[in-house]
Amino acid sequence: MRHIVNWNENWLFLKDTADVTASGGEVLSLPHTWNATDGQDGGNDYFRGTCVYKKQLKKADLPAADRYFLEIKAANSSADVYVNGKAAAHHDGGYSIWRVELTDLLEAENEIAVAVDNAPNEHVYPQMADFTFYGGLYRGVNIIAVSDTHFELMYYGTPGLKVTPTVAGADAAVAIETYVANAAAGDTLTYTVTDREGNTVATETTTETAVSLPINGVHLWHGRKDPYLYTARVTLSRGGEVLDEVSARFGCRTFTVDPERGFILNGEEYPLRGVSRHQDRLGIGNALLPAHHAEDIDLIMEVGATTIRLAHYQHDQYFYDLCDEKGLVIWAEIPYISKHLPNGRDNTVSQMKELLVQNYNHASIVVWGLSNEITMGGANDPDLLENHRLLNDMVHEMDATRLTTVACVSMCGMDEEYVHISDLVSYNHYFGWYGGDTSMNGPWFDKFHAKYPKHPIGVSEYGCEALNWHTSDPRQGDYTEEYQAYYHEELIKQLFTRPYIWATHVWNMFDFGADARAEGGENGQNHKGLITMDRAYKKDAFYAYKAWLSDEPFVHLCGKRYVDRVEDVTRVTVYSNLPEVELFLNGESLGKKTAEDHFFRFNVPNVGESTLLAVAGDCKDEGTLRKVAEMNPDYILKEKGAVLNWFDVEAPEGRFSLNDKISDILATFRGKLWFAKIGMKMKAALSAGSDGKKKEAMGFEMTEDMMQMMGGFTVLRLTGLIGMMNITFTKEELLKMNKQLNRIRKPRK
Repeated sequence: MRHIVNWNENWLFLKDTADVTASGGEVLSLPHTWNATDGQDGGNDYFRGTCVYKKQLKKADLPAADRYFLEIKAANSSADVYVNGKAAAHHDGGYSIWRVELTDLLEAENEIAVAVDNAPNEHVYPQMADFTFYGGLYRGVNIIAVSDTHFELMYYGTPGLKVTPTVAGADAAVAIETYVANAAAGDTLTYTVTDREGNTVATETTTETAVSLPINGVHLWHGRKDPYLYTARVTLSRGGEVLDEVSARFGCRTFTVDPERGFILNGEEYPLRGVSRHQDRLGIGNALLPAHHAEDIDLIMEVGATTIRLAHYQHDQYFYDLCDEKGLVIWAEIPYISKHLPNGRDNTVSQMKELLVQNYNHASIVVWGLSNEITMGGANDPDLLENHRLLNDMVHEMDATRLTTVACVSMCGMDEEYVHISDLVSYNHYFGWYGGDTSMNGPWFDKFHAKYPKHPIGVSEYGCEALNWHTSDPRQGDYTEEYQAYYHEELIKQLFTRPYIWATHVWNMFDFGADARAEGGENGQNHKGLITMDRAYKKDAFYAYKAWLSDEPFVHLCGKRYVDRVEDVTRVTVYSNLPEVELFLNGESLGKKTAEDHFFRFNVPNVGESTLLAVAGDCKDEGTLRKVAEMNPDYILKEKGAVLNWFDVEAPEGRFSLNDKISDILATFRGKLWFAKIGMKMKAALSAGSDGKKKEAMGFEMTEDMMQMMGGFTVLRLTGLIGMMNITFTKEELLKMNKQLNRIRKPRK
């Protein structure tokens, strides 16, 4: 019989070496990453190289078996396994399960070494992306002991069986395929399907490696409403002796995506409204424990999401299991992202095969993601297009039950061939954050839907960053919690009221590590999360979604971190999924409000120090308000290491400055002249041209949509974003540009 030995304790870790014979090191337990701190502190200088994990193994300590396999749950991003100094295996790809047979290499006393490498290269994805590529053995290691005849372990990390339920009317047929290594004539396989309570629903014993078992009166897996799971178990026997056994949970459901009605589950419209998730945590990186995954799923359930886009790579099997149990509909994808690698095709194929083979049985997964923002360098690369056609065809051949999709970068034109290769398509749009305006989002999707009415369109990313900065006058790019709340209020109303959008995924559920980032006053993170990276604080925008998506009655008083306010009358927003909210100021009612959009607004007198109490039904939430003469400096964004902060910019009344939007400046004659004369660095990064020829900006073709988006940036913010691409401006250069802008009058309103 199969024995799985947890092998996570007492490893020796040696940093910055590929020498598996080196001595010294640190004793630690798995899971582990060497970038838990330096991958989140900014500077884009986290260690990327090779480190070695070593452990002693006595064969006598293992369960008696014919064969032994080392199971590595993930090693980012490439790894080599050595047994007693001999090379045993190599693997490329940092997010999937892979195994190494140890049987013929083991002696009485052994040393197992794993050299893990997350250094840049030109053939393993990802190599360019807005997140930290944490190195390490970050999901743990097992040793699997099996009989000589056993369910296959070496085919792309297979679980050993493949379960395909087909629903027909009130019943279902469950096709179960198994893969047996070293089978002998007469070996028997007993297939059993049990329900959630453990009762046997169907069973068959045969010598065949594939059967179809019936479920009469099938209980459907119906998302969050009823995530019902069955279990398929297969026992391999010879002469009455059990040699091996494997099992998998599965759900019976039907689904389609209608270009007008969106996602259809079991014949019912089932709107997919949810979030994306990165797996890492503050101070932990990606070396998560089961409790971390469980907390994440509980928070996603609380916000009311029906779907998760598991970006941008294969996640832990335990998390997929939780998604099955909770009824969340999943988009699973590989890290074919941002930069197409001419030498990376084989790696996209192997990572996609691993994703499919290892996750085929999960009821929660409905779409396979082929790539994300891969056209940053242009959408017309023949090799890129061929790579996608190959992946799309391969996925359909391996899995006829699910659909394919891609996540397009905002600047990728909707007419590009790339956009129309997969079954579905979604876009990463940030109108209202990275330029443009919030009002542009809904109309853009209407335009796509009108032009391609048969091609289902979704939203794979949208969001904006928020830290503990605050204002009563939120503006695009200010990184305040108030602007993030406003942004998501607007996007909720635009996206959730368009039923043809097949899925929406907020970017992101949690703040996450991105060591190259230098934005918002806390470097090394992307702060677009609805919840902070340590999972300690739910930003106001979290509750905006909860108001629309959750059935759990609640009320939330926004701005609880924004206590000190200068205005005599201040606006207070309350979110609730209940029909009516009453607000009390120092115990006195300010009246009751109703709001069809779940966003309740109150104008509140601001005198002295006050207590606010929001009441909706039996739910209450309390906060504090304090009148101050001047803005609390702790609420004002201070960029860490910024060349120039926005509040240091001289901005005379009626004159332009670095704090004005490019589109407003270009709307004036003198503004156009100024823009034409500014330094080559800016013109190289952002140039529209008037000769009708295509221009490029930061690697993108300067289309009309691109110019409209870029026009929404302030000059100062654009220079900061360009700085992330190693095009930097000195303080003197910025101040000189600001003086020039100060000479240009704004148009009279």
